[in-house]
Amino acid sequence: MIDLPPLAEQLRPVDFSDYAGQQHLVGPDGILRKAVESGALPSMIFWGPPGVGKTTLASIISRKLNRPFFTLSAINSGVKDVREVIENAKNSGRNAILFIDEIHRFSKSQQDSLLGAVEKGIITLIGATTENPSFEVISPLLSRCQVYILKPLDETDLRGIISKALIKIREVSGLEIKILEDDALLRISGGDARKLLNALEIVVALQKPGTGYVEIDNKTTLEIIQQNIAMYDKKGEMHYDIISAFIKSIRGSDPNAAVYWLARMVESGEDPLFIARRMLILASEDIGNANPNALLLANACFDAVHKTGYPECRIILSQCAVYLASSPKSNASYMAIESALATVKSKGDLPVPLTIRNAPTGLMKNLGYGADYRYAHSYEGNFANMEFLPSAIAGTKFYEPGKNAREEELRRYLKSLWKDKYEY
Repeated sequence: MIDLPPLAEQLRPVDFSDYAGQQHLVGPDGILRKAVESGALPSMIFWGPPGVGKTTLASIISRKLNRPFFTLSAINSGVKDVREVIENAKNSGRNAILFIDEIHRFSKSQQDSLLGAVEKGIITLIGATTENPSFEVISPLLSRCQVYILKPLDETDLRGIISKALIKIREVSGLEIKILEDDALLRISGGDARKLLNALEIVVALQKPGTGYVEIDNKTTLEIIQQNIAMYDKKGEMHYDIISAFIKSIRGSDPNAAVYWLARMVESGEDPLFIARRMLILASEDIGNANPNALLLANACFDAVHKTGYPECRIILSQCAVYLASSPKSNASYMAIESALATVKSKGDLPVPLTIRNAPTGLMKNLGYGADYRYAHSYEGNFANMEFLPSAIAGTKFYEPGKNAREEELRRYLKSLWKDKYEY
């Protein structure tokens, strides 16, 4: 095996000009770049998928401003570590930058410990998260931070990184590499620069070049990566593949497979709230009104996991996963909103029928707003047959009940109300 240096570290940019992607933030007219160049840097949260440059961007900012730079990882840092960094920042005599990776994993008390220092300007906080900060960062801290969204790297960005990597490999080892096909490399990366460089490094290293020359095509890339998954994924767990297997097992009504993939995530230290959140989404998307209690249980699971954490929450996650996997399935509500959204996009903003418009003023009443509206509760069975959709799409059916006991009951009820209108 060729002894190559870690490409991700070797190629880590030190300036905006070398930084790949995020031009909406760091391009010549990027809002973040302008903030850095003005010196008026707010505390901020970088929200984006893995491997898009959150840590690198924080490092570039500290270098540009020539400020003390401290880093913490929320995985293995506590309140004591936060206070120690804040004390060191005070002693530095300058407004220091504190970068916290995976800040969504900080507990409420850990996040609370940052507030005073951020408010007094002792530190400028830069937090990085792959999760929506609106849910994971406490409101008092979030209100003191600007949120910047980082996007997955596109093909142009990734190909630029590959070109730089080939130059670096040649400088270090003298090895010449020719990329015949790069589709597999790009697909494997998923817009993640770190994954891309890990994959490239392994493919090059395992080809055992004796001539100082390597050719890379899609077939070779896929064969080598599939045989060396553990080397490719530095944590030994394919984060997105495992959660995908977990969700698909629940959707496929297999509680045994669901619990197995859950155990894989628990064993690897996956964020339990990430798991609970995905089950919460699935409860509505894949079960819906086939078993409305699924959403209630998934929501209770998320709340309980938030309160307990590991190791106890593994039991709560297991209970919820087994229940969801064992529930009847329906994606009818999901398909209904997708169909309605497609109609909105194709038909535009259709006018609200006059009969169901609000009429808070006399003028609006004179114009016919709310005229002939029938108050459902004034009629037998709490139902009044009238049109609620815009005339251009009157009679359109978006919700098609699923083939399960509960939704068949809903179908019969809707049929009794609307007769043949929606063909229930």
